[in-house]
Amino acid sequence: MTPADLSRCVVRAVRCAVADGELAAGAAAPERVVVERTRPGGVGDYATPVAFQVAKAARCAPRDVADVLARRLGAEPGIERVEVTGAGFLNFVLPAPSAPAVITDAIIRDIAVRDVRGGAAHVVPADADESGLGLRERVVRRSVLRLLCVQGGATEPAPVSVAPVAKRDGDVVARYGADAACWAMLAVPARETPSFSDALLHQGEANEFFRVRYAHARSRALVRNADQLGFRPEPGEVDDAPALLRLLADHPLVLEAAAHHRAPERLVRNLVELADALLDFQYRVLPQGDEKPSAAHRARLALAEAAGTVLAGGLALLGMDAPERL
Repeated sequence: MTPADLSRCVVRAVRCAVADGELAAGAAAPERVVVERTRPGGVGDYATPVAFQVAKAARCAPRDVADVLARRLGAEPGIERVEVTGAGFLNFVLPAPSAPAVITDAIIRDIAVRDVRGGAAHVVPADADESGLGLRERVVRRSVLRLLCVQGGATEPAPVSVAPVAKRDGDVVARYGADAACWAMLAVPARETPSFSDALLHQGEANEFFRVRYAHARSRALVRNADQLGFRPEPGEVDDAPALLRLLADHPLVLEAAAHHRAPERLVRNLVELADALLDFQYRVLPQGDEKPSAAHRARLALAEAAGTVLAGGLALLGMDAPERL
């Protein structure tokens, strides 16, 4: 079971509990359940407050709802453990993610992302719905809209409270370029004032925006280099990239939470972490010295390619390009 599957599994558990009379008939399951990575110091791998959503209609305490759902979900294949904490939070432990499953999910999700990209939306003239909006308001609004669309949600986002850019819009774009300026605007919560510095222009490790695009470019370079060596990516198990696998497995949940909370900065943080994990992993992808390409190399290459695909899709949802060469 992937983290994204877990969300659907929780919705199904609520519906079945109502159908079987374990929860009151009026306790309708929400269409979507937000499952997020447990915070440091928390219990398990993932958590959801769904019991609080259901409790009022179920006419019982959130803890009682959580206990009912925990019994059901504990029997689901692919869930190692379910625990109820606090007033009714459900906490889950899942098995380590499978590389082939993560790669397949990345490919399927990229198809959905391509449908809502509509090109790299940089700084374009305001349309009828954006008249009177400042640059950052347009950037945040469009990013939220893309996130909602890829989740199959509304095609018009609710208003988001946005702190304006401290400098003139035109000056920011002229100084840093459209993509880098947009990155700075989306890297912090909408209500916070974004920070601009010359680090945005630096082609090096200090620039998170550069690292994300560079990691994508490296993934494409690895595929090209492997082709020259006579082998191509082939999904298989990878046992030396736990951090990269976990971040890729979590990515669908990040997209869902970013859309639910109207918070593109959550996607920004995920892309930075993913890029750093890929840049650390890249040195183990291609054969070294006299090594011959093996099934392990093909599997690692497939994982690196999937990570690059996710990075490109994430940048597109933020309205930015992902160059294949930097």
